[in-house]
Amino acid sequence: MRAITALPLLLLLTGLFSASMMVPAAVALSQEAFHDARSFFYSGLTGMVVVALIGVAVAGRAHNRNPMRQLLALAVGYLMLPAILAVPFHEAVSNTTFVNAYVEMTSSLTTTGATLFAPGRLSMAEHLWRAQVGWMGGALLWVSAAAILAPLTLGGFEVTAASEPGQTPAPGAAHRDHADPRQRLTRAAVALLPIYIGLTVILWTLLYASGDDAFVALCHAMATLATSGISPVGGLSGGEAGIAGEIAVLGFMLFGLSRLTFSNDTSAARRAGLLYDPEFRLGLIIVVGVPTLLFLRHWLASFDVGEEEDFLAAARAFWGGLFTTLSFLTTTGFESGEWLRAQGWSGLETPGLILMGLAILGGGVATTAGGVKLLRVFILYLAGRRELEKLIHPNSIGRSGLLSRRTRREGAFIAWVFFMIFAVTLMATVLGLAATGLRFEPAFVVAIAALTNTGPLVVFATEMPVVIAQYGVPAKMIFSIAMVLGRLEVLALVVMVTPDLWRD
Repeated sequence: MRAITALPLLLLLTGLFSASMMVPAAVALSQEAFHDARSFFYSGLTGMVVVALIGVAVAGRAHNRNPMRQLLALAVGYLMLPAILAVPFHEAVSNTTFVNAYVEMTSSLTTTGATLFAPGRLSMAEHLWRAQVGWMGGALLWVSAAAILAPLTLGGFEVTAASEPGQTPAPGAAHRDHADPRQRLTRAAVALLPIYIGLTVILWTLLYASGDDAFVALCHAMATLATSGISPVGGLSGGEAGIAGEIAVLGFMLFGLSRLTFSNDTSAARRAGLLYDPEFRLGLIIVVGVPTLLFLRHWLASFDVGEEEDFLAAARAFWGGLFTTLSFLTTTGFESGEWLRAQGWSGLETPGLILMGLAILGGGVATTAGGVKLLRVFILYLAGRRELEKLIHPNSIGRSGLLSRRTRREGAFIAWVFFMIFAVTLMATVLGLAATGLRFEPAFVVAIAALTNTGPLVVFATEMPVVIAQYGVPAKMIFSIAMVLGRLEVLALVVMVTPDLWRD
């Protein structure tokens, strides 16, 4: 009976998503797409009624203050909610299977952004629903990172916390929080959601002013803040905003590099400020370094370009590399309109390994970005540098404080354990996909796209796009499970099955 205590959060999420179905219903009604309007309206109404009835039935139950219950609810929600969200989508599309609709909604909710449908196959309401679910999934991650994962020292917080993963901070820790989990969730939502909504509106306005259609601009703005890469026109290149729009999007993708762009609860720096944040600085180094190497490779490999085209071609090629690098590092997956020029300039026809490497590194801790996360990479770098110093000066103590000031004593060990868990999970996912009939290369790309929540990798990481829709149900379900594992992170699931943490 104790598992029922995870129900309130599930009911809240189901109710919110059900109510949000009225938005695409209204859009469809304005377009006189009455079938779509009925599909979303009736599904949303049914969901709200069922939630209200269950809520009344369990209203008298005592609330369990164990934060592990909310983590359980979050994990169950990522598996259950897509089935609810797929109902109106499946009814609206009408010529697809429910499994395809479920995979599409899982991809949207986890902000992966991989799609099984060509843009021209879906109506405006259906495209809006995909983008809206991705956007709400990003908001869910923002709030749950602060209200659920941080108190349990998970999701990247474990490398800087004073307690073990899955446990609340140790006595005397600076950020010990005794608040009721419901109060903590409310407090995080009130603090973060206005910022999230405001940033989306600002980017929407900038993209619309840059020339995009209002609907396309809205979808791209939501996809950027959620790092989902969901687009009704196949990406930024399908819009009309051009380089001006890409500049606007690039500025807002920086929010995926570090949580310090909008909060201060993950700082590992000795001094306050975004420029002293190791995640942000490491991200900028990668964003500038990768396109610079691709840019310089043009001369190192002695490719020929007419002299009259040198300056303009070089500028466009560098911009294409810069934008696409940041996009895949933050696991957004938008491709610059100049990316093809950057590929031609560098001589790399399909730099899939570079894009997959960027996605694996991922963005900042507790942001909407997926991947391993920059903070873990930074801490492993510090640990490696310290070990090299000890090889030269075995008894040195001079710079050892650098690591201890920025992370807990075992932070590097936990970061390494996470890397190993990620590698094992990647191997298991590839083997599972291969067992369903996929060849190694597409299985590897699909596995990385799922575990890093970077769906556009299936299009851009190989010479020929990987078409997930053509695979069977087992491959699609493995893909769905891998997306949830990537979003929650396997370390959180390992903590959830530890019996000692459920005794409270």
